[in-house]
Amino acid sequence: METLKFKTTIKCSGCIAKATPFLDEKVGKDNWEVDVQNPEKLLTVVNDNNLTEDEVIKAVQEAGFKAEKVN
Repeated sequence: METLKFKTTIKCSGCIAKATPFLDEKVGKDNWEVDVQNPEKLLTVVNDNNLTEDEVIKAVQEAGFKAEKVN
């Protein structure tokens, strides 16, 4: 099991609500969270489904937000 982290433009609970259907479908319910208190608005994904970083970024983009991998 791998944990992926992304800097995002998901900045509030309303944004999280908008992104939830896209991330739940791609990543899986309860396999992700966004720390909106962090200045980088970190999305943490527990990668149980062998997703690529690009697949997660695409799901965030489909929700209308931006994401980039954090090392």
